[in-house]
Amino acid sequence: MRTLLLGARGAVGSVIRRELEHRGHRVTAAGRSAPGGAAIDLHAGLAPLARAAAGHDVVVNASGVERPEVAEAVGPTPLVEISATGSYLDRLRGRARGPVLLGAGLVPGLSTLLVSALDSRPGDDVDVLVMLGTGERHGPAAVAWTAGLVGAEIHRPPEGAPIRNFRQGVREVGPDGRSRRYLRADFPDHVLLGPSRDVAIRSYLTLGSAAMTAALGGIARVPALRGALARSPHLGSEAWHVVARNRRTGERREATGSGQSEATGRLTALAAVRVVERPGRGVATMADVVGLDEALDCLRPLPAPAADTGEG
Repeated sequence: MRTLLLGARGAVGSVIRRELEHRGHRVTAAGRSAPGGAAIDLHAGLAPLARAAAGHDVVVNASGVERPEVAEAVGPTPLVEISATGSYLDRLRGRARGPVLLGAGLVPGLSTLLVSALDSRPGDDVDVLVMLGTGERHGPAAVAWTAGLVGAEIHRPPEGAPIRNFRQGVREVGPDGRSRRYLRADFPDHVLLGPSRDVAIRSYLTLGSAAMTAALGGIARVPALRGALARSPHLGSEAWHVVARNRRTGERREATGSGQSEATGRLTALAAVRVVERPGRGVATMADVVGLDEALDCLRPLPAPAADTGEG
């Protein structure tokens, strides 16, 4: 399989490249400066992207650049998009000319699979509870995405009324048994799955540090302070978890791990392989092409290298 990888040098892109090459696939690294790869500037004209896409089996956008025209530029070549911005994914869906997978990665992505695995019926309310570790150094695109939520309204919330990010919250018990405050956040599973399943999906975010979660809630009420997010210290662990819960039945599906970028990269690489293996799906989500069990399997810790005993 030949993959054109946009953003190959980033925190997530480097994991995607490693995973695909480990599976024996060929990866063309693409970026503004890509020695030995493809020089593609997504902020400029997209003709170079169109030419490069034609020679590959799949295009993966891990660049953090959100241009709906990308879907038109890649033409019939399958596109895998890791963005978590619901409004952008909506626009991308409308521009698709070939197979497009919306929201590969952790949230959405793994969260989409967990929600789909719930036994739900029309009219149910589903909560997606996300914890991201504060010890991980995220790339500029991830920090900018979180800062962009501050003061912004959630895209097409199930309530049908304006809801601002991080202004509301719930206190819930996570997979580790600890009670935490989760703040309402614009992760887009309600856009990707809500209408088709006729369920109201609400997503919430907590950080590995309770103090930083409280600070995020405070910044949400003074959006001018959003720049402070980029200067926040990286305290705590890299642990993350995702929980999907049906309010009516109490059923929960959950997953835990360490390293958000690592998990997102592994899941996206798996999604890229499955999109090529199962062509002709049009616009899809992770739940359309990847099974929950295989997604969880790909997140299991890598085995430690065998010790060199010096014998033989």
